[in-house]
Amino acid sequence: MIRITELKLPLHHADEALAAAVCRRLRITPRELIRFTVARRGHDARDRTSIALVYSLDVAVRNEGAVLARFRKDRDVGPTPDTRYRPVATAPAGAPRPVVVGAGPCGLFATLILAQMGYRPILLERGKVVRERTKDTWGLWRRHVLNPESNVQFGEGGAGTFSDGKLYSRIKDPRHLNRKVLTEFVKAGAPEEILTEAHPHIGTFRLVTMVESLRAQIEELGGEYRFETRVEGLDVATDGAGARRLRGLHLSDGSTLAADRVVMAVGHSARDTFAMLHAAGVQAEAKPFSIGVRIEHPQSWIDQARFGQDAGHPILGAAEYHISHHCSNGRTVYSFCMCPGGTVVAATSEEGRVATNGMSQYSRNERNANSGFVVAIDPARDYPGDPLAGIALQRELEERAFVAGGSNYKAPAQRLGDFMAGRASTALGSVVPSYRPGVTPTDLSLCLPDYVVAAMREALPAFGRQIRGYDHPDVVMTGVETRTSSPVRFPRGEDMQSVNTAGLFPAGEGAGYAGGILSAAVDGIKVAEAVALSMAA
Repeated sequence: MIRITELKLPLHHADEALAAAVCRRLRITPRELIRFTVARRGHDARDRTSIALVYSLDVAVRNEGAVLARFRKDRDVGPTPDTRYRPVATAPAGAPRPVVVGAGPCGLFATLILAQMGYRPILLERGKVVRERTKDTWGLWRRHVLNPESNVQFGEGGAGTFSDGKLYSRIKDPRHLNRKVLTEFVKAGAPEEILTEAHPHIGTFRLVTMVESLRAQIEELGGEYRFETRVEGLDVATDGAGARRLRGLHLSDGSTLAADRVVMAVGHSARDTFAMLHAAGVQAEAKPFSIGVRIEHPQSWIDQARFGQDAGHPILGAAEYHISHHCSNGRTVYSFCMCPGGTVVAATSEEGRVATNGMSQYSRNERNANSGFVVAIDPARDYPGDPLAGIALQRELEERAFVAGGSNYKAPAQRLGDFMAGRASTALGSVVPSYRPGVTPTDLSLCLPDYVVAAMREALPAFGRQIRGYDHPDVVMTGVETRTSSPVRFPRGEDMQSVNTAGLFPAGEGAGYAGGILSAAVDGIKVAEAVALSMAA
């Protein structure tokens, strides 16, 4: 098969135009074309008056070798890559059972890959099974009742379960591990179109059933889940030369689980676990992250700004955006985790604090678009000190937001026009906020550092020049967005093990090695492979 990339056609092209375009691109006659399939389809809307669809295609032709020979120096025509996944090992009889901590995307895929290789892994999750966890999460959104162990952050599926379900990333992927993740998701119930869309997503409701399907597969392969089980300490042995090796885990039920291979995939909000690992001597370092707010616009505004007269076209769907601005104070402001046709949700995991996130269903048909509107910050400049200093900053801002919102888990919110004018909002305008369990109009500058407020005020007009209506006075800003990524990194070596604690494999977003569902799942695969190879060594 031949892979063609970057083949562009007008949005409104006829069905037969694609075959004709393939023949033109390969300089073949229609009789030489046997068949083709769409490998990926995206769109180019940089010129909203002339939106193009962009295809990658796998093509079967007569005399394939001769056709490929004509395009030896063409980077957009070549052999179709082999994207099949090949396990790196098979568990020998009697192999010890590795342990995975955390049932988010990273932990799930680490467990799945280990199970597929025959290692019968044990998965520990501090939260509940996904449907019970969903009920607890709605308890905060509807009744202002927080369960610190079962919420948007903790429980089966991880934080990605309550998100837009984006399944794309910018990671380099020479082994096509992204494809392995997407294929397993389809096997678990995701729509097959995620294999071909350039920016695939799933949405919360579908993620719930997929997580359950993955659990069933893992258990059928001999894996074991233990829910409502929190890791509270490490059993570490130190030899005469000072080398440290993991021997087991101290669990919340008072028991110790013997384990010399542990994948630590706890997500970006497991602050107590970060503190435990640091206290146990696992090397850690502060990591950059970003803080800001969630910003909401009517989705129709974004569609019109991005797609013009083609807004609402079924192929295009709800419009997305990715924008950034470099400020005069040296800060970078950017959009983060944009959720088309979604809602802003309560994402706290600790009592007396407010944090926000965005979520969409597969249909993306809610009234508003929302995204993080955040400012990048850096340890040396903004939270110097010990490796956990970023956590202290997050907590301080979340506590301010809790008070500003009314100390009842409502979130502080402000009209953009009031924010720009430096005055508190006493009411909101035409844009209706979607945050559950509700908002309190106030002054968001009370909840954020001055340098963040200044950068945001500079960036808003710049964003308004890029997207018409972005800086409309009635746009709603809801605070605070502090969980953009982990504020801590646990360094690991080329063997994926902690640089100072053998047998411990820091993984995923919580360890500082991923950002989003897909990259976290890919990191889980890589770490699972490293575990298997370490057991074969």
